[in-house]
Amino acid sequence: MRTPSAVELRLGVLAVSVLHDVDVDPSENGVVLPGWPDVWVPWSECRRALAGHDPESEEGRTRLAAWLLARRWCADVGPVELRDMLRPVGLPVDHFLHPGLDWVCERVLGDVLDLGFGAVGLDGNDLDKVVLVPPSALDHAGIDAGAAWLDAAAYLEDMGRLAVTMARRDARGQLRPIGDCDVVTLLGARSLRTGLAADHDGLGAAVVPMRRRGWTQLALIDPAFGPAAARATSPAERGFDRPLLITADEVTQVPDGGRPQLALRENLDEPWLRDVLYR
Repeated sequence: MRTPSAVELRLGVLAVSVLHDVDVDPSENGVVLPGWPDVWVPWSECRRALAGHDPESEEGRTRLAAWLLARRWCADVGPVELRDMLRPVGLPVDHFLHPGLDWVCERVLGDVLDLGFGAVGLDGNDLDKVVLVPPSALDHAGIDAGAAWLDAAAYLEDMGRLAVTMARRDARGQLRPIGDCDVVTLLGARSLRTGLAADHDGLGAAVVPMRRRGWTQLALIDPAFGPAAARATSPAERGFDRPLLITADEVTQVPDGGRPQLALRENLDEPWLRDVLYR
């Protein structure tokens, strides 16, 4: 994976400025986001934002724009208000908007789902949108990420309990966003995973092809639906392209080409024999 040069980063930032309406002032060592206060983003942080993507590609520009806008918005609201705006966000580990390992506050067992910080109310065009918060924004605001995560995790557990109640009332076991948590985020709640697993003798399953919708009654879902729906969903809103197996502690994807119904039947008789990752 090639590291972009300062010239390539400058070109990428200028493209972001034009295409995403981001005010920037590039310099030799980084970029200034003008405002009150000004926000300094060095080229090293821009490389972190890109995570290996070409700064002049569509994916690279989207990642860079999201990062720079979040840095600007977080500085605009100030540390006290930002602390109150923080929310948990879950993303597939390979999601193209994933901010990187230093963003991760918790990784759910199974190595497919990461949890980190977002913030609601930052985007003036959509105040209900939860914006991914770069770790550098918390550092510059002086926010204790560890303490803030305890509050975010408690909020997530509350939303998880509501989500499992709503899913049980739905004939197809649909999962929908609750509060400021989308469906992928809700899978990070132990309360939700425990409820789904308990409803299926310790091992539940779900199809979550998009971040804002999921289904838990797989007997009513065409096996081709999940992968097809994931491909039809924009990369930013995409969830998991394969069905998920869920226990109270773990979320895993079925193997590529696997059939979750068979996996469930094979494991329900002796669920204690399943491999579980411990840390």
